[in-house]
Amino acid sequence: MSDVTKRPDKDEKITAESYADLLDQYQFSTKEIGYGKLITGRVIKVTPTHVLVDIGFKSEGIIPIEDFGGSPANVGLKAGDEVQVMVDRTDAKQGGLILSKRQADAVRAVDTLEKAFTQKTWITGRVKERTKTGYTVDVGLDAFLPASHADLRIVKDPDKLLGQIFKFKVVKFDRKTQNAVLSRRLFLQEEREKKRRKIFAGLVKGQTIKGHVRSLTNFGAFVDSGGIEGLLHVSDLAWGKVDHPSEVVKVGQELEVVVLDFNERDEKISLGLKQLTPDPWSNVQDKYFAGQRLAGKVVSLTDFGAFVELEKGVEGLVHISDLTWSRKHVHPKKLLSLGQEVEVSVLDVNAESKRISLGIKQLAPHPMEVFKEKYAAGSRVKGVVTSLTDFGAFVEVEKGIEGLVHISDLSWEKVKHPSDLLQVGQETEAVILAIDVDKQKVSLGIKQLGGDIWEEFFARQKPGDLVKAKVVRITDFGLFVEILPGIEGVVFSSELDEKKIDVPADAFQVGDERMAKILKMSAKDKKISLSFRQAQADLHKQEYQRYLESQNDRMTLGELMKDQLARLVSVPKKEPKPAPPAAEAAPAAEVPPVEEAPPAAGGPPAGETAEVSEDEPEASAPDAEGGANKEGSHD
Repeated sequence: MSDVTKRPDKDEKITAESYADLLDQYQFSTKEIGYGKLITGRVIKVTPTHVLVDIGFKSEGIIPIEDFGGSPANVGLKAGDEVQVMVDRTDAKQGGLILSKRQADAVRAVDTLEKAFTQKTWITGRVKERTKTGYTVDVGLDAFLPASHADLRIVKDPDKLLGQIFKFKVVKFDRKTQNAVLSRRLFLQEEREKKRRKIFAGLVKGQTIKGHVRSLTNFGAFVDSGGIEGLLHVSDLAWGKVDHPSEVVKVGQELEVVVLDFNERDEKISLGLKQLTPDPWSNVQDKYFAGQRLAGKVVSLTDFGAFVELEKGVEGLVHISDLTWSRKHVHPKKLLSLGQEVEVSVLDVNAESKRISLGIKQLAPHPMEVFKEKYAAGSRVKGVVTSLTDFGAFVEVEKGIEGLVHISDLSWEKVKHPSDLLQVGQETEAVILAIDVDKQKVSLGIKQLGGDIWEEFFARQKPGDLVKAKVVRITDFGLFVEILPGIEGVVFSSELDEKKIDVPADAFQVGDERMAKILKMSAKDKKISLSFRQAQADLHKQEYQRYLESQNDRMTLGELMKDQLARLVSVPKKEPKPAPPAAEAAPAAEVPPVEEAPPAAGGPPAGETAEVSEDEPEASAPDAEGGANKEGSHD
């Protein structure tokens, strides 16, 4: 019995001590593991619902799997790893502790944010979601990232940042409210500045560096070489002509380029790609010469011509004027196409300016030379009117050859506009007046089809002839008159009238007709000078001559005088004066009657007198003769 009674006492005593010790230990542990304190634990096991962690307590702590993103795959921990947690609550049923990694992260994040803000360092965070003006970033607690601070440039695809982990600078932070504003742009700028200083410190002109194409523009490609971008200009992509950088490089392509120049202050680096290969223009002077015929490929078409590649990196220009012999400039796209193989003639080589002038039309004979071999001046041709201008009409007489019918060669009569006689598309006949191969001009005439009226006029008329003239234009120096349709001459002011006329417009009007005397004629220049004044004098002479010729051919000058005297005698006599006294005067003799016929001699018979009327002027032979001399004085 004694043994039996002793054992229960002994067991009961051990149990009480052990219980007291355990209670003390528990109270001590719960005091040490208080709420709100960070505790470092060791991962024991990861399950689909929680993570079991040993924190030195009598039982393990449990972290809900939601603290790691809701999936075991997002935990990123394995047995033995350390993790910082906080006691969230106790589990009365299990007798364990429920731990929180999120709370621990938030406490730690507050300290980290404050430190980064005050010391201007950076922190790491994951972009969780988009907001109206930016993003929410998980840095242990939610912080705000403005859209303007998400990158160095505007983000074209905002959703692309979601879920990614970046480094940020803390722009604003309030520990009390735990509000934080982040900037990824400032972090990137700071890192780029570090890289810039490092890169520029090691740059040397002519150095070969590696990079990748960041973006393309019309004028070149930007190449990123370790965070610093350099410009690869379109002219430095290849030795040949490049219209756009996309013809040579692509975005994201890795390149090896040459440093041509750089400016650290402006952060500019000029790069080159073609400089990695020899310059093909260095020996073009030895390979190409004027007159050489070559084959090439059309690589570019512009408004002013076509570029033809003769070899890789060497191109020549076929100017639009050297594409065809036609005077009409046709756009190169209507004659050639990209990639077309063509034969060209070398016109000029300039190695210094890296220019080669090429021609295509020079490979064929000049159409004007062929035309001149077939036709000569004076030949008649047929053609179609292609266009009308104020100065004439263009007529295509052969394929690619047009001649000009000047407005003055349309008709011998005055033409106001070519459309009065011709229309576009009309077929017409013309005479070739001249062919100029050098100037590529063919002069045509239509009025010459009926002969040259000037030649006929000059053959028919001569200086001194009187012609009828009509005033067609009035100038300060005289009048232009039309003699025949298409034949004009000029009457200068000094030849308008006997009286001086200073302003021809005051004395003449367009349409007035007068007789004019031809003074001078120039068949070569087709010029005629006329005179109204001298024509009037000649007309007076002719009139007087006709008067003389109308009289009796036997009548002399004396007879004319007697006839005049007889007419005077036949005038009624006046009352006779009173006779003087008989002693003083002899008796008057009776006057015999006067015959009507004029006396044969130059005066009346001796002893005969004739009374002269005081009402009529006295006419005598000298007066008549003097009048004739006056008329003739115009000669």
